[in-house]
Amino acid sequence: MQKTFYQKELLLKATQQRRGVNNNKKEIEKIQSWLSLFSLQNPSSGTATGIDGDFGPATEKAVMNFQKAKSLSQTGVVNQALFDLLVSPMKKSFTGTITGNNLRELIINVAKNHLINNPFELVINQQTNSGPWVRAYMDGHEGNTWLWCMGFVQTILDQAASIQGKNFKTLMPLTYSCDTVGTTGLQKNILTRFQVARRNPALIKPGDVFLIQRTLHDWTHTGIVINVSGDVIETIEGNTNGSGSANGNAVVNRIRNYKQSKIDFFSIKSLV
Repeated sequence: MQKTFYQKELLLKATQQRRGVNNNKKEIEKIQSWLSLFSLQNPSSGTATGIDGDFGPATEKAVMNFQKAKSLSQTGVVNQALFDLLVSPMKKSFTGTITGNNLRELIINVAKNHLINNPFELVINQQTNSGPWVRAYMDGHEGNTWLWCMGFVQTILDQAASIQGKNFKTLMPLTYSCDTVGTTGLQKNILTRFQVARRNPALIKPGDVFLIQRTLHDWTHTGIVINVSGDVIETIEGNTNGSGSANGNAVVNRIRNYKQSKIDFFSIKSLV
């Protein structure tokens, strides 16, 4: 893979604990982030805590509650073995075995594998678009201005292409910009404009990338097409929510009516 920052998110530099001599603010923030992410899927676990880099009594109790949820001894200490349990959703997303008969199937199956592991952004230091998932998709970047929908899309393409020994950067440059990818599609003549797609839905293929058009050369949001049926596409997309926001907080499986929206389509056919 070209996008390998996720590997740093899976590692703890040293054991962290209350009053620990090797405590590190960034490492503690990572622990607190994963405790909070666990609580989103397990709201009765009692693991939600502030993300401030301070391993105080609240964080210690949240760790103990996580250990209880996993039927472990409640020490309140986080070593690499316990951290492995915390970060297991990300490890499954990036290193789990994915199969498919062709690249399009691989792209869809990789996207689905990320989806079921519930990627979700956090607010850290009053900055949205933050947390381990965002950093993994955005190569370490995070914060209010780092909208991560394209980072998610390129991660999926990269992971799927790498399974076949291909480099997704032969298709498009490494970027976080929908405009850059849209412009690349125009230059390579592999971007189907929404007017054409509406008339000829057969041009839209599962595994392709959709781009929501604001103006002729300005795109605001992106995701992966996983199915086309009638007037709608089924998608998996990052940094969105149930209402389809271009600046949401999660990876979501959505339905979009491409015949009522200005949605252009970037074909992956040259990578296949």
